[in-house]
Amino acid sequence: MWPLYAAGFTTAFGAHGIAANLGGAGKGAVTSLLVLGGLLALYDGAEVVLKPVFGTVADRVGARPVLLGGLVAFAAASAVYVLADSPGWLWAARLGQGAAASAFSPAASALVARLNPAAKHGRVFGSYGFYKSVGYTLGPLLGGVLVWAGGLRLLFAVLALLGAAVAVWALVAVPVVAPLPRARQTVLDLARRLTDQAFLVPTAALAGATAALSAGVGFLPVSGAVAGFGTVATGAAVSVLAACAAVVQPRAGRAMDAGRLTAGAGLTAGLLLAAAGLACAMLPGLTGVLLAAALIGTGTGLITPLGFATLASAAPQERLGQTMGAAELGRELGDAGGPLLVAAVAAAATLTYGFGALAVVLGGLAAAVAAGVRRGRPGRAEAGAAPTA
Repeated sequence: MWPLYAAGFTTAFGAHGIAANLGGAGKGAVTSLLVLGGLLALYDGAEVVLKPVFGTVADRVGARPVLLGGLVAFAAASAVYVLADSPGWLWAARLGQGAAASAFSPAASALVARLNPAAKHGRVFGSYGFYKSVGYTLGPLLGGVLVWAGGLRLLFAVLALLGAAVAVWALVAVPVVAPLPRARQTVLDLARRLTDQAFLVPTAALAGATAALSAGVGFLPVSGAVAGFGTVATGAAVSVLAACAAVVQPRAGRAMDAGRLTAGAGLTAGLLLAAAGLACAMLPGLTGVLLAAALIGTGTGLITPLGFATLASAAPQERLGQTMGAAELGRELGDAGGPLLVAAVAAAATLTYGFGALAVVLGGLAAAVAAGVRRGRPGRAEAGAAPTA
């Protein structure tokens, strides 16, 4: 399992480590805010398009080859900018990193599920989410130190070495998991499966959690700055968000496996906590920012392991990669949609109303998830329930 956790760390560290430092370090390539926005969107854009594709490929040829190929491609894409330091190659490297992460991220999720019994899915997905949260937390910090020490090329060099090292580790330690026999699937069959409550409920919760997380990371520092606090104080507030998410995830997973927490209750509670956090972000001063960070982090920490464990239990095992890839697509849409909603409302009114708008959306989503759980009982929505196909 450790190489799979390392793969989760790699994609998170690569995404946030570079994104947080492009504006300050890429002066030759980042000539305007529009260019910066394009570079930031390349990574996530590639994931939105390619994650479902590579998830399907993992079901066909096996998740392990896709995992290894994605990690090697990530190392190669990172090395491109190290060897050719130019604006054009920076775009190519960033696009290559996003495409490679689109391969090894859903493959790692599928292997987490395939290599463990259903009774341990909450725990292992909690651990997987923990190490991704560590990557998100350390990415901006360690990335900034590396850029300060040797520029953007040093950060890309470290990512190249990290991708290569995790690939070798996975080659040695991750066992071969043969693809399962699959019945023929039509487009209509796929559409029915992806619109079933067992898929929609946890995916919607994951998208909502990611929307709250992205909005919090992006806009809570703005609130702190408006209140007159420096970058250290606002950066510490964002670290509280990531730390809460990291600490809660393994505990939530273990509670689900032990039958102390049902998936339906956890997903609904997580969305309500995130909505409450966004409401707290409307309060003035550092107190509002800290409360918002703690509640958003706790809510997303509840949702992430429970959502993925529910998907793994409910999905046909022979199409686990496709399911995880499609669910990751939902998360990416939330990752983009949350900040866009807050920004759009803030542009028309103020940032306070932007936080409030997303809080209302998450509250409505929590009600929809609760209703969906009552109708469909997806996966292991009740503690100890048998997995459903």
